[in-house]
Amino acid sequence: MVKEASLYVKLENKLVRCNLCPHRCYIKDGSRGFCGVRENRNGTLYALTFGKLTAMNADPIEKKPFFNFWPGSLAFSISSAGCSFTCPWCQNWSIAHARPEETLMEEVEPEKVVKLAKNYGCKSIAYTYNEPIIWFEYIVETAKIAKKEGLFNLLVTNGYATEEAIEEYSPYIDAANVDVKAFNPNFYQKYCKARMEDVLNATEKMVKKGWHVEVTYLIIPTLNDNFDEIRQMVRWVRDKLGPDTPIHFSRFYPMYKMTHLPTTPIDRIVKAREIALQEGLHYVYTGNVPGHEGENTYCPKCGFLLVKRIGFDVVGWKLTEKMTCPKCGEKIAIKGEYEHRRLFI
Repeated sequence: MVKEASLYVKLENKLVRCNLCPHRCYIKDGSRGFCGVRENRNGTLYALTFGKLTAMNADPIEKKPFFNFWPGSLAFSISSAGCSFTCPWCQNWSIAHARPEETLMEEVEPEKVVKLAKNYGCKSIAYTYNEPIIWFEYIVETAKIAKKEGLFNLLVTNGYATEEAIEEYSPYIDAANVDVKAFNPNFYQKYCKARMEDVLNATEKMVKKGWHVEVTYLIIPTLNDNFDEIRQMVRWVRDKLGPDTPIHFSRFYPMYKMTHLPTTPIDRIVKAREIALQEGLHYVYTGNVPGHEGENTYCPKCGFLLVKRIGFDVVGWKLTEKMTCPKCGEKIAIKGEYEHRRLFI
């Protein structure tokens, strides 16, 4: 099914301008925007992927990753097609770099998504795998219903959203994990065909609107593993998003058009984590390194081990009922309760 798009302007000669992401595409009649999923038909912009999904899974929320938002819970994860970036290392390239007609899609009404999420015992719905900003209309409609049913709504996003889009999303979105690709404008232009400044501005806007925000940084050998740039990025997180903002330094595995690059050495991940802790971030995690101590949550004041994880599983929990450190009493910046059984560390 298709639906008339939101956040666009009709111009002369059947031209339209989409205002959903910072590309702000001018789209001629019969053409599509950069993302490939918004099409001008006779002067009206349509969302081609409304109600069309490429995947539905009940995932651990830690897989998104969210470590400081309802840890241990399940997130019903859904995806569509298309993206506003061109990342050549994309692990979900078969759907993110595909047009709707180029991938298998199932029509699913928003009400069914919410029903399935509840049936699977999920606490939230995560709009993920491909860029959620570009299937705005379906997400908003689904998120409205989910809110009424007591579910949270999560975006796993590249952060390429206009201020208007964030304003429209804000009544319904509870949390976002923003994948910061690098801290170098030239990198964004070369590999993503996007502007870094717009990502930073959007992420700051999310925080100001009260969203729970976590940041992911995939460390790609030789491309974005410069420690000076990582330190600059960490300082931006600390100063603009806040020191309690969780950040995940994730390990790269050769993928898509980047199979010639090596897997990220673990010591590079560890060094990035050390830099972030030195710069005053409180919740710094390692990703794609199962069993590493960087998967755990420690008290930022006394260093006490509070949440122990192995991969996507929470295997130990020591926080008090008031979400404080049992050793020093520090308030811990985790939203929500741990729902699973509590184990001894």
